[in-house]
Amino acid sequence: MQTENRLFNDLAKVMNGAMGTLAGMGREAEAGARARARDWIGGLDFVSRDEFEATKAMAVAARDEADALRARVEALEAKLAERA
Repeated sequence: MQTENRLFNDLAKVMNGAMGTLAGMGREAEAGARARARDWIGGLDFVSRDEFEATKAMAVAARDEADALRARVEALEAKLAERA
């Protein structure tokens, strides 16, 4: 036979409320830590992945163009050397 004990019911309610409060505090602390980390990292002059990839593509295109121009200059110099 189950008896109704008010002390245990009250204790269970208090513990349930405390656990909910602790869980909420944990979520709030995690969100705060994430926000502080984001602010700290944001001030360190890091670039995003998209910006990095765009700059890398520009550098590759510039290198290819420089190689093509170098080949043209060498070809022109070879023609000048033939005439001389």
